[in-house]
Amino acid sequence: MQTQEHVREHELGDLLRYWRHERGKSQLDLSLDTGISQRHLSFVESGRSVPSRDLLLIVSEKLDIPLRDRNVLLLASGYAPIYEESWEVFEMAAVTKAIDRMLLQQEPHPALVLDRYWNVIRTNDAAPRFFGSFVDLEARQHPRNLLDLMFDPAGMRPFVENWEVVAAGLLQRVYRESVGHIVDRKTVELLTKLENYPGVKTLSAIPRTHTPVLPITFVKGSERFSYFSLVTTVGTPQSITAQELRIECMFPIEPGSK
Repeated sequence: MQTQEHVREHELGDLLRYWRHERGKSQLDLSLDTGISQRHLSFVESGRSVPSRDLLLIVSEKLDIPLRDRNVLLLASGYAPIYEESWEVFEMAAVTKAIDRMLLQQEPHPALVLDRYWNVIRTNDAAPRFFGSFVDLEARQHPRNLLDLMFDPAGMRPFVENWEVVAAGLLQRVYRESVGHIVDRKTVELLTKLENYPGVKTLSAIPRTHTPVLPITFVKGSERFSYFSLVTTVGTPQSITAQELRIECMFPIEPGSK
């Protein structure tokens, strides 16, 4: 969650203009979308009018602002945040139960639950067993980050066939799967960290293939394990935790893959 110091650095008007520009909307466009007069929107952005909480929620909905950032808008206007960020709240119980079932059903193949920054939140038993057969997972920093594991020369990178192609595909996924299609500050920090690894800055685009998916093939000695991923998200999230999680299930792509 954003801190009060962070909120004070960004006045409400600046935040609203930022999100309008991100979505390519003028004040007139937003007025037509929301039914709120352009004059009123202009007064809110200039600080001449204090918006109601309902106005902020309507604008947030029409601009498709991520729930985490909707809390920031509310805080900037003096309202309490309304979107929870916790696995422990009662409303997350059904989601947690569904995730646990998915993880179990994915056995004996790996499945991981990731947050928006690719940190591993939880896994099935197969995931640490698989990745741990290549590298010492306990020696890696917590929370473990899947991208860092795949890009680090001391991680899975030496075991990935055609690593440059795979890495370029993963970087495309960062932008494609970002919440609200926005690469925020923490995501930029993660990408900067990855760029410090050898060869990352010069990665080329993924070459065109005739396969429906881009497989990741892990090689260890004479053994080869080829997988593709299916990524699941919550369809209508109403909390930050639910919106930002992704379940990545790895499926074998070659007959006989273990």
